[in-house]
Amino acid sequence: MEMKKLPIGIQDFAEIRENGYAYVDKTGYIPALLQGKYYFLSRPRRFGKSLFLSTLHAYFAGRRELFNGLAIESADVDWSPNPVLHFDFNSGTFDDEEGLLEVLASSLSKYEVFYGLEPGEKTRAAIPVRFGSLLEWIRKKTGKKVVVLIDEYDKPILGREENLELYERNQTLLKGFYGNLKSQDANIRFVFVTGVARFSKVSIFSDVNHLDDISLDEAFSDICGWTERELVDRFSREIEVLSATRNEESAVTLNALRDYYDGYRFTVTGSRLYNPYSVLRAFKTKEIAPYWFETGTPTFLVKRFKSRGIFPPDINGKRCTRNELISIGQSSRSLIPLMFQTGYLTIASYDKDLGTYELRFPNREVEIGFYENLIGEYVPETMEPESPFYFTEFMKDLYSGNPESFMQRLSVMLKGLPTEDHCESAYRSITYLLSVLSGTQTIAEHHGFKGRSDLEVLTRNYVYLFEFKYNRSVEEAMEQIRDRDYAGRYSLESRRVYLIAANYNERKEERGLHYRILPLEVF
Repeated sequence: MEMKKLPIGIQDFAEIRENGYAYVDKTGYIPALLQGKYYFLSRPRRFGKSLFLSTLHAYFAGRRELFNGLAIESADVDWSPNPVLHFDFNSGTFDDEEGLLEVLASSLSKYEVFYGLEPGEKTRAAIPVRFGSLLEWIRKKTGKKVVVLIDEYDKPILGREENLELYERNQTLLKGFYGNLKSQDANIRFVFVTGVARFSKVSIFSDVNHLDDISLDEAFSDICGWTERELVDRFSREIEVLSATRNEESAVTLNALRDYYDGYRFTVTGSRLYNPYSVLRAFKTKEIAPYWFETGTPTFLVKRFKSRGIFPPDINGKRCTRNELISIGQSSRSLIPLMFQTGYLTIASYDKDLGTYELRFPNREVEIGFYENLIGEYVPETMEPESPFYFTEFMKDLYSGNPESFMQRLSVMLKGLPTEDHCESAYRSITYLLSVLSGTQTIAEHHGFKGRSDLEVLTRNYVYLFEFKYNRSVEEAMEQIRDRDYAGRYSLESRRVYLIAANYNERKEERGLHYRILPLEVF
């Protein structure tokens, strides 16, 4: 069985079909979509949205030859071509007020010239008018209604809320542009809009409230991403080659792929889904590793996360209502819905009585990637391999049973933090992140019968119990470990158990991290 050509980074359906690249068939969803007219789909980046939009483009353009052997070939659908306007915000740069204007003006000019119109003015006031006039002209010239496809509609505004002026200018321009999707209804055949997030409140969607949001629709839960059946059926040879490289059975390799890339779920009963981009990268490099974050660091998200002082493990198990999941706004206080829509959290369960979803990290790749970016926001040196604070140095300390070296390294590292970052939540978060990134079993705030321990870190041969204080005392922290018997459940362990009491003092004469380490038998 030959290896397939892997379409890494290729989002054009025609290119994939014409050049023999591997393709996971999603065309079976098109007939159901044709029963409606206006759609919106939210999915994380690198999850197949652009490819599906390109597939719709090929269908509406009447390119039937590209669909030979696919699910839609036997469906009773109309293959007559329609004019298609496809707006793609993936490649644009939107860091200044001219970026969005340039993308919209360029896209409109291309279609205006194609359909025999003189390109209009490149001004913010002219853009919405040009779009509306173009739709009217195409309908009049061709006698057919227009299909409008918009990819990553929210890229010009997502993550730009800190620059409020730019955010509002882009939002206003998009609102006027997208308003044509309603006012030009008589000239429109079909609309499909994709993005990461759906904005509410002062929203670009406030005038386009007729979009059918299928993001949490059971019928379309698997429209992007790959189910495990699709993965195994389409890439069995690639799994075999990867397992041979790893010198293990195919079933073991599949478990590793599942642990790293599976786990996304967008509806209560929907399938668990793999991230296509990361799986393809693993097949090409013959290595299972985090790839998703190579395509862009979620800077805006980790900055907000850090600024709000959220303890990292607190995000796992959070609950949201349906309305919270599908709508976020510039003034939204909660990061959880945004983390769901951007793919950092996924649906783990649903409580029918409360009407709430439980959200968790979908897989190892996302958890590692997010935590690496988050600790890099606190302490950039942890991501520099030459640094004594590179997280693998902390890993060596934990796995070799050297808590003294771990705490000394942590103490020196904390001295380099900016003054505004010195708080209990910051250094507790840093310790937690270092432990997780070291590959240890890390338990935050374990509920025992006498109270909750701050942090428990477990390796094959060692157990570390941490209690943190801020502007208190090491003695108080150690006394709490004793009084609440945090070590009790490890008293029969064959592993060596260390108790670590730590206090960060910000008073000038005593500023710094103070700690005491005791083996359990001494305690």
